[in-house]
Amino acid sequence: MAFEGISGGLQNIFKKLTGRGRLSEKDVKDAMREIRLVLLEADVNYLVVKDFVKKVTERAVGADVLESLTPGQQIIKIVNEEMTALMGSTNAKLDFGSTKPAVILMAGLQGAGKTTMCGKLAMLLKKQYGKNPLLCACDVYRPAAIDQLKVVGEKVGVPVFEKGQIDPVKIAGEAVTYAQRNFYDVLIVDTAGRLHVDEDMMAELKKLRDLLNPAEVLLVIDAMTGQDAVNAAKAFHEAVPLTGVILTKLDGDTRGGAALSVKAVTGKPIKFAGTGEKLTDIEPFHPDRMASRILGMGDVLTLIEKAQQAFDEKKAAEMEKKMRTASFDLNDFLDQMEQMQNMGSMEDMLKMIPGASKLGNVQVDEKQLARTKAIIQSMTKAERANPDLLNASRRKRIAKGSGTTVQEVNRLMNQFNQSRQLMKQMTNRKFLKRAGRGGFPFGF
Repeated sequence: MAFEGISGGLQNIFKKLTGRGRLSEKDVKDAMREIRLVLLEADVNYLVVKDFVKKVTERAVGADVLESLTPGQQIIKIVNEEMTALMGSTNAKLDFGSTKPAVILMAGLQGAGKTTMCGKLAMLLKKQYGKNPLLCACDVYRPAAIDQLKVVGEKVGVPVFEKGQIDPVKIAGEAVTYAQRNFYDVLIVDTAGRLHVDEDMMAELKKLRDLLNPAEVLLVIDAMTGQDAVNAAKAFHEAVPLTGVILTKLDGDTRGGAALSVKAVTGKPIKFAGTGEKLTDIEPFHPDRMASRILGMGDVLTLIEKAQQAFDEKKAAEMEKKMRTASFDLNDFLDQMEQMQNMGSMEDMLKMIPGASKLGNVQVDEKQLARTKAIIQSMTKAERANPDLLNASRRKRIAKGSGTTVQEVNRLMNQFNQSRQLMKQMTNRKFLKRAGRGGFPFGF
C-alpha cells in the first residue's frame, strides 16, 4: 500500500515519543536520527532529508515544546507541518491561462503511464471542471501509441485528434486550429516517452513548447522509481521548464521517496496523483492531506470527496426513501456495495479514517466482496426483491450457482438482516428524537 514503509517507521518512532511523557533534548535528537534513517530508507533525496531533519530539530528542541505537557504530540505536529511544507504546502491548481484552447503539454519517460494519465486527466477535467477537452496524439514513435490513446479516449468519452505518424510538431499545430474551430477549451497533448539525455527528442519537446505556448507543462513520473524519477524531473525541468508534476502508481509506492523529494528538488509542485489502474483513479495532490495519511492521521476530506464522486445523488435520495419505508432489499444492498467499490480499495479507504492506523495492519478481503456479489447475482429477481423467500432449498441452489457454500449464503443473509434492522432503528421516531438531542441509541 502507498507509503507503507515510511508510515509504519514514523508511527513507531512517534509511539515511543508519546509514551515517555517529558522529553529531553537528547530524546528529540535520538528520534530525529531514527526519522533520518526512515526517510533515507524510503528513498527520499539525501539533501532533502538533511534539510528536513534540521528544520524539525530546530523547532522541536525549543522550550515551548520540551516544557509543554505533551511534547511528543507537539513534535508530531511539527513533523506534520514540515512534511506538508516539503511537498508544497497547498494544492497547486491547474492554470488554464487566458487563451483557448488551454494547452496542457504532457511529457515523461517511457513506461511512466503518460498516455493513460492523459485519459484520466481528460475525464477529470470533463467531470469535475466542466471542461470540453480534446486529446492530441503526438507520440508517433511507440508502436500502437496512437491506438492506445484512441482506446483511452473512447472509454472516457473524449475525442482524439491524430494524423498518423507524421511530424508531431505539425500534428500539434493542426490540433490547436481544430480545437479552436470546434470549441474545445482544453487540448491535452500526449508526447512520446523520452530520456532526458536524448538530445534530439528533447529538442522536439522544446519545439512543441515554443509552438504551443502551453498553459501547463506537466511531467508524468512513476512514483515507484523513487530517486530515479526525481533525477529525471530535475533534468527535464532544466531542459524544458515545467509547471508541475503528476505522480503515477502512487498506490504501489510503499516508500514515498518521489512524493517527498520532487517539489524540493525541482521547485515544481505535484499537481495530481494516479492512485490505481482505473481511469477514475486520479486525484488532486493535497500536501497537507498526504502528510496526514503518511503520519497515520487519516484523510477525511479526500474520503468525503471520493464518496461524493462515487455515489449518485438520485440513487442516494431513493435509498433514503427506502430506508424510511423499510423497503430496503438485496438489489439496494448490491447497489450500495458497487458504489462503495467505485471509491477504490477498502484498505486505502480505511487508512483515511483518523485513528485507523492504531488498529494495526488491517486487511480487507476484497475477494469476499466478490463472493458476496456472486451470491446476490445468483438469486432470481423475486428473491432479491423479497429476501424472505429464501428458504433452505433456495439457499442451497444459490450457493451452488455462485460457487460458494450454504454457510456463506446464510452469513450474508444475517448481515443483510442486521443492516435492515439497523435501518429500522434509525428511522424510528424515538431514535430521531434522541439523535436530535445529541445522543445515540448505542450508548456512544
